[in-house]
Amino acid sequence: MLFRHTLRTSAAALALILPFAAGCGGPAQAESPSDLSSVTLSVGATGWKTEEAVLKYAHLDDTPYKVRWSQFQGGEQQLQAVRAGALDLASSSEIPPVFAAADGAPNFKVVAVQRGATLNQEVVAAKGSKLTGIAALKGKKVGYVQNTTAHYFLYTLLKQAGLKWSDIDAKPLLPNDGLAALNGGSIDALASYGTSIITAHQQGARTIGSGKDILSGNFLWSARDNVLQSPARRAAAADLIARITKAYAYVRDGREEGFAKITAAATHQPLAQARKDLVDAQKQRPTRARPVGDDTIASQQKVADAFTELGALKEHLDVKSFWTTALDADLKKAL
Repeated sequence: MLFRHTLRTSAAALALILPFAAGCGGPAQAESPSDLSSVTLSVGATGWKTEEAVLKYAHLDDTPYKVRWSQFQGGEQQLQAVRAGALDLASSSEIPPVFAAADGAPNFKVVAVQRGATLNQEVVAAKGSKLTGIAALKGKKVGYVQNTTAHYFLYTLLKQAGLKWSDIDAKPLLPNDGLAALNGGSIDALASYGTSIITAHQQGARTIGSGKDILSGNFLWSARDNVLQSPARRAAAADLIARITKAYAYVRDGREEGFAKITAAATHQPLAQARKDLVDAQKQRPTRARPVGDDTIASQQKVADAFTELGALKEHLDVKSFWTTALDADLKKAL
């Protein structure tokens, strides 16, 4: 089952994770709540280090604590790194924490929600393909990024088209591998997100399905337990999350062009396209953090229930068991 697969960290994933593990502080470190200079946070980023870049652009990277950013291809890998003790904070969609907690013994809690856009979350067919929609995927090889938003919206789109998951030949692939497979003709379509979708369009791919209106726009910050056990580390984590919100407000205040240049260089796309994507994303749903709420927990529960229905989770998972309001007071203060 897919569930069993997610509990086995692959050799490739471990190769990514282990180099960072040595740099992570443990709960035994002595830290003064008022002195953040002793704190180092190891923080994950997906695709490219967007958060690090936006903080620097907004002149908010001068944190009184140290931040070590690590880049991953997806939230699932970030949560694997948290489970392995290699990350303190992971940023992801609602899906990766579900699978990371499915064994019933997670070493993390979801501590905050970052509202964000759901653009560039698509199912695409390669240039020259005759596929015209989701219904045409029956019997086709479809790549998808397992245990991510792509997995969820592909499943939902198939249901809406009257198809079952078993009606397609589903191929779990990381974004870059999926893009290569699509261009190489070994899959007929790809469900992915972010820079892989942007690049796919640059190479002539066409959208045949979108997760824009399926996904909630809730992106989760998950903190390893040792962060929550230290007042200083809690304060640092809350401050970092709040700074990202403030940085995006800085960008929206007439500074989109400058950050679009940074984005274009990092993602290898034309400036005009990077600016359009940035403006469209912030118009759809401005990037900002908020504390934990009953509505955000209920939203993730809906997602978890869909994966149980799909068979990717072997049994019902009560998601509120790995949420906490422990960061709420610090976050509200920092915001």
